[in-house]
Amino acid sequence: MKNRIAQSALPILCVFALHTPAFSAEVYDTPTVEHVRSGRTSITMKIVAGTSGAVRGFTLEWLPASTYDQLGGFPADGDPRILKSNFYGTPTLNTEDGTNTYRLDSVDDANVQIGDLFDETGLATAQNGELLEGTEYVVRVRANGDAMSTASAPSAVVRASTAVRSSQDCTYTQGYWKNHTSAWPVGSLKLGTVTYSAAQLLSIFNQPAQGNGLTSMAHQLIAAKLNVAQGATPPAAVSTAIAQADALIGGLVVKP
Repeated sequence: MKNRIAQSALPILCVFALHTPAFSAEVYDTPTVEHVRSGRTSITMKIVAGTSGAVRGFTLEWLPASTYDQLGGFPADGDPRILKSNFYGTPTLNTEDGTNTYRLDSVDDANVQIGDLFDETGLATAQNGELLEGTEYVVRVRANGDAMSTASAPSAVVRASTAVRSSQDCTYTQGYWKNHTSAWPVGSLKLGTVTYSAAQLLSIFNQPAQGNGLTSMAHQLIAAKLNVAQGATPPAAVSTAIAQADALIGGLVVKP
C-alpha cells in the first residue's frame, strides 16, 4: 500500500518540480562614488547607494592611476594589485561628515578616507596604510551582496589625487612618523603626565585603535608633538587642542 501511494504521488511531484521556477537572486543597484577632498596621504570619497541601497555595506577598490592606465583598466577580480576595503559596519574615527554607518539604505551616502583606515572601525582591509603623496588614483565601488541578493556591478571609476606638501608646510602625518623613526627629533614624549620612550611611542603607533578613544587620541597627539618638536609652529587652535588632549589623558597609561 505504501509503495502504491508513493508511486501515485510521483507524477504530481514531477509536475510540481517542472513548473516551480528556480530561485533567482536580486542584484543590488550599483552605487556611485565622488571625490570630496584630498590630503597629502589620504583621499576622502563619498559613496551614494542606489535605489536598492547597500544594506550589507560596500567595497571600495582603488589603484594608482599609472597602473590603471598601463593595464587599460582594472585587472580581473581577485588580482592582488587591486587595493580594496570592505566597509560593512560602524565608523568611529572619520565621522565629521555625519557618517555613522556603512550600511546604506536607498540613496543614502557615507564618506570614507582611503589612506586613513588604520584606526577606523566597521571595515576589513589589508590596505590600512597611507597613500602616496602627490599621486593620482582611480577609485570604484560596488554594493556588497548577501544571502538574498547579489553584489552590484562595479561603478564607473573616479580619478583623484593626493596633495603635495608645500614649502611652508613642515608637518607630517602619524603614518610618516611611524615609518621614519630615524627622523624623530626627540627620544621621548609626554602624553598627559606620563613620559614614554621612542620605542614605547612606536609600539603605541603600531596598535590599531579599534574604537579605543584613548589610543586614537594618543596617535594624533604623538604626531602633533613630533611636528612641534621638529620646528613646526602650531596655530593657536592646535596648541589648545594639544593642551586639552594632555589634560584628558592625565595619568592614564596608553597601551601597549
